[in-house]
Amino acid sequence: MSDKTTSNRHISPSKKREDGRLDGLLRPQLLGEFTGQERLKANLSILIEAAKGREEPLDHVLFHGPPGLGKTTLAHVVANEMNVNIRITAGPAIERAGDLAAILTNMRAGDILFIDEVHRLGRAVEEILYPAMEDFVLDIVVGKGPGAKNVRLKLPRFTVIGATTRLALLTAPLRARFGALYRMDFYEQEAIETIVLRGAGILKVPIEPEGAAEIALRSRGTPRVALRLLRRVRDFAEVRADGEITGETAVAALNLLEIDSLGLDDLDRRVLRAIIEKFGGGPVGLDTIGASISEESDTIMDVVEPYLLQLGFLERTARGRMATPHAYAHLDLPLPHHAVSDKPNQRSLFSSPAEESDEE
Repeated sequence: MSDKTTSNRHISPSKKREDGRLDGLLRPQLLGEFTGQERLKANLSILIEAAKGREEPLDHVLFHGPPGLGKTTLAHVVANEMNVNIRITAGPAIERAGDLAAILTNMRAGDILFIDEVHRLGRAVEEILYPAMEDFVLDIVVGKGPGAKNVRLKLPRFTVIGATTRLALLTAPLRARFGALYRMDFYEQEAIETIVLRGAGILKVPIEPEGAAEIALRSRGTPRVALRLLRRVRDFAEVRADGEITGETAVAALNLLEIDSLGLDDLDRRVLRAIIEKFGGGPVGLDTIGASISEESDTIMDVVEPYLLQLGFLERTARGRMATPHAYAHLDLPLPHHAVSDKPNQRSLFSSPAEESDEE
């Protein structure tokens, strides 16, 4: 995947360096301040209250779902609710079993170890983590060859909170050791508007409800994208307007960024136009699409395609990708005859021969 392509997109849900500088400021601290994900919050609240009532550490928790939805934020919220310390690391950062052992031996009773992108842990590291999560012990091999000895160290009871965007890549033994699994879904429009208004208040940016609604509409249901767009619209308002984010100001700023009313940017539209205008709406393979717009096929599959599938603009078939009638309508392009799904002579899977003869 092209890191440059991903980092240049304002609507990319992946974390950027500029996001990290304001994360601590904009991040909710308690569960009551966290907007959206109502069912998840209800279940998590019960888990936390039960653990606090028993005066026990929280069970191991796994958050999974698309990037930018607040998995790291929820880990901090849980630590605050439990009033414990949180240690933060990431799967790719733990390269050797000794790295994980050093972290675990410094944990205190009740502490939380947050592992982002937990599916990227190495096999040797996972083998150390299994007994640590299950029995709170650390097995260390001292020495080499025939004289090597296995030393077992007892660990305080702690909690592992894992986060992953690729649940299917998590090994079954590791997934089984998490007592609570929660999926995070894309946010509703109203929830994103609330997040934008809250963020504007923290940043001390004057904003009208119409401005917040416009930003939320184009943020793909992702809080990270919404807050990033809020900062870009704030810049536009300060330079081109009187500093207040109105509906008109938000529309002008986001149009200048080439982000349309559904959150599609230039790359999304180039992919759709390539399929429609160069290949007759498809089916066409990812490699061919990538070559036609000078982008890598991995970038299209991992960065562009998921949101287009979610909108119903793209269809996966055995022969390749096809643009749907919704994509034609959004781009204001004429729909060819072969793309019409409700052909009058198309046989229904549920129609009987008698019904077909009646229609004839």
